[in-house]
Amino acid sequence: MTAHDRHMTRMAGRPFPQRPARHPLGELDTEQLSRRLVVFTPNGLQIDALMNEARRVIGRIATNEVVHRVISHNPDSFWGIARRDRYSSSLPKGEGFVAYLMLNDRGLKGLLDGSLNARDPDLGMIAQQNEKPAGIYVWCVHAPGVLAGGMPLTVEKITTKLYRDVDVYARAATVHGLQLMQTMGFEPNASYAGITSTNVHVYPRAEKLRNTLPIYDNYHGPAASGVLSVAIARTFEDMMRVASVRSAVYIAEQRCPYEEEFDGNDFSATHLIGYVGNEPAACLRVRYFADFAKLERLAVRREFRTTRLAVTVMRAGIELCRAKGYRRIYAHAQKRLLNFFDRLGFRPLEGGREFAFSDFDYVEIVLDTKPHPQAICLGADPYVMIRPEGRWHEPGILERSAIRPVTRPSIDRRPQRSASRPSVETGRARGSAHTPRASTTIKRGTAN
Repeated sequence: MTAHDRHMTRMAGRPFPQRPARHPLGELDTEQLSRRLVVFTPNGLQIDALMNEARRVIGRIATNEVVHRVISHNPDSFWGIARRDRYSSSLPKGEGFVAYLMLNDRGLKGLLDGSLNARDPDLGMIAQQNEKPAGIYVWCVHAPGVLAGGMPLTVEKITTKLYRDVDVYARAATVHGLQLMQTMGFEPNASYAGITSTNVHVYPRAEKLRNTLPIYDNYHGPAASGVLSVAIARTFEDMMRVASVRSAVYIAEQRCPYEEEFDGNDFSATHLIGYVGNEPAACLRVRYFADFAKLERLAVRREFRTTRLAVTVMRAGIELCRAKGYRRIYAHAQKRLLNFFDRLGFRPLEGGREFAFSDFDYVEIVLDTKPHPQAICLGADPYVMIRPEGRWHEPGILERSAIRPVTRPSIDRRPQRSASRPSVETGRARGSAHTPRASTTIKRGTAN
């Protein structure tokens, strides 16, 4: 879709100074940006209007028919941008947009070797919605003025598990576009599979992502041998991993009776799984009370105890509690392991007791800490509140469902009384007035 202006043509072959990344794409305060801007999924007519305006300003870009064909193939491709003070959910109207191509292996190679026709891309080069792309190409950006701040907001929309470690590629259509890319941290001379292009810039997200993900949710499937990571148990299969680790440690090694190990609290808790590479090697249980959280059932398989996995999993549990806003974390420590908990900042609970269960002696310990700066609390974005446990840093499935139009609106039930005689309310209103919420008709999943 990219079109180059005459200034870019004149600059071809001449060195252009690389500007420092003053506002790296992955480090911008999206919460602050979202106070001024709205990113939404436009419907077909809105897409046409946005494309027509962009074509008037930019020049020769893909036709509306081509854009709709790409969006139908992979709906995660088009986001509208508007100023918040001009946006109405009942009649959404975009002022700018960002469009992406989710390129597969063939498509990314085509982008770099020049065989990808950006004005009419071959759908065989574009990954489908449920397919992990090799690269995400910034197909077209029309975001004049302050709307440029909407680009980081659209990038935040492609931080789901399918997309979040995929690098973002771009070609500048204008001098201003080149300057914007440099400001946001795009690097020149993008390479992939041995192909390098001097015209394509890349924003490498994979390595940046590994360094910024929360410690309690940094396991992402196949990993290099020996890599330590942690995940939150979310499926029955995950719970089987937890049960296997605890059975190996507590029941097999420590000869704990089954009914004492699986004590009836596992379905009122959060479970963390520690991995060494792809092997589930440790687990930890977290339970929550009014003004404190409790870490318990830490288990590490014998063959992995020479790693630092026990420390990693405990720190992950502490960070998860901080993310939930807890200031005090409580635990029971075997007396022989007090030095281990001391290194993590725990101390004996003042007035606490020594006691025993399942044939071991324990001491009450406590860690006083501070909530995470972005701890979940009342007043947070309601979509954040309904994201999967521990994945408050990325959009969830219910946010994707929000792009569908409202088909089951709330009903304002008001009892109707007869004009001739009063009626007795029996718990069911006679007649009701339908007051549907404002809805937006949009294509499913047309989001980046």
